[in-house]
Amino acid sequence: MFPKLLHFDGYFLPAYGVLVAAGFFAGLWITGKLARRRGLDPERISNIAVMSALAGLIGAKLLMFLVDFQYFWNNPGEIFTFGTLQAAGVFYGGLIGAIAVGWHLFRKYSLPPLATLDVYAPGLALGQGIGRLGCLAAGCCWGDRCERPWAVRFTRQDAFEVSGVPLGVDLHPSQIYEAAANFIVFFVTWKLWQRERPGGMIFGIYLVLSSAARLGTEFFRYHQQPNPFGLWLTSAQWMSIGLMLFGFWAIRQRRAE
Repeated sequence: MFPKLLHFDGYFLPAYGVLVAAGFFAGLWITGKLARRRGLDPERISNIAVMSALAGLIGAKLLMFLVDFQYFWNNPGEIFTFGTLQAAGVFYGGLIGAIAVGWHLFRKYSLPPLATLDVYAPGLALGQGIGRLGCLAAGCCWGDRCERPWAVRFTRQDAFEVSGVPLGVDLHPSQIYEAAANFIVFFVTWKLWQRERPGGMIFGIYLVLSSAARLGTEFFRYHQQPNPFGLWLTSAQWMSIGLMLFGFWAIRQRRAE
């Protein structure tokens, strides 16, 4: 893995950042195509995506601080370190922040909220998949120990320096698991666009499938945080269950209309 693509004057170009940016622009391109198909202004849809992405970055960081509250409470100086600045945060915090800001902007611009959310669903899944490949390149979000033939082993010192991933240990490629699952979600939600469906249906299906993918892959990831509420589930899995239930509710509501 190559967490640092280019070096110059003591700085480096992170592979993670490059792939996350690639995922964002790929998702934005897909979203623009679907916006035109639904008769929405692609430029306005793109502007909302950018504003929501910024809100997502803030939300991901805030949830990271909340999930690791005990650590940051005991080490307040870590909040302002370069490592914390580089950290992506918790994805679900970003998703919730992005949806909240996006929903506000939908109403501000008199856009149909549920139908507009459908426009974003395939692009979100594609962007998540590419972003997880960035996690693999950086070494972050690594898996538990693995004795299977497909285990991955990080050996580069700069991967340890960037993410703290253990070197020379066979690990589950949890990043690949989740990337592959999100690419499948992208394919499914993209195919669902081949027929006219009630507004909000596709986004509900995206929530169910992507949350199920995260729920499953979390079992193969290494976790430093204690499991809240017990029952052997992580905070991400609890949030996955909540979003899955919301997605099922949204699908049922749309099918009933």
